[in-house]
Amino acid sequence: MLNLQNMRPGEEVLMVVKRHWIVYVMLFIYFFSGVIVTFMIFFFFGLNTWGYMLNIILWLILSIILYIEWLNHELDMYVVTNNRVIGLEQIAFLNRAVTECNLGQIQEVNSKAKGLFANIFNYGTLSIQTAGSKTTLKMEFCPDVMQTSRKILNVVDNYRDEKNLRENPEY
Repeated sequence: MLNLQNMRPGEEVLMVVKRHWIVYVMLFIYFFSGVIVTFMIFFFFGLNTWGYMLNIILWLILSIILYIEWLNHELDMYVVTNNRVIGLEQIAFLNRAVTECNLGQIQEVNSKAKGLFANIFNYGTLSIQTAGSKTTLKMEFCPDVMQTSRKILNVVDNYRDEKNLRENPEY
């Protein structure tokens, strides 16, 4: 599956959650708008040196933007192991945040699918509230958000059962 560099002894990856494929639709819209602008440049400037130069500059800039956006979405993920949840978030091109919390510190896992497209394409926002420093791990455009939150809660429950960390034993 996934091999992380700082895995603890006996720790194994149970689940990897990446963003839904719908985030790439926005990249396609950027690309399609670049094609439209290309035709507009040829329409206004014709097939001369200025038209070619503007199109080359446009596609260089658009390619860089598309690559950075793709990278930002592709590298965002949650890794759920049998001991902790690791949130890897690519904030900007060379800016990455790694957040981790032990499964025993997780207080609640929330899922929210808001809007028509979120319900049709089955994605939403997954947030994990921790007890330690009151950190919230939040992933937008999480695929199958309800099922994913249930799976994470099951992993947390199994961890608490193994470690006898149940808050209310009657549940």
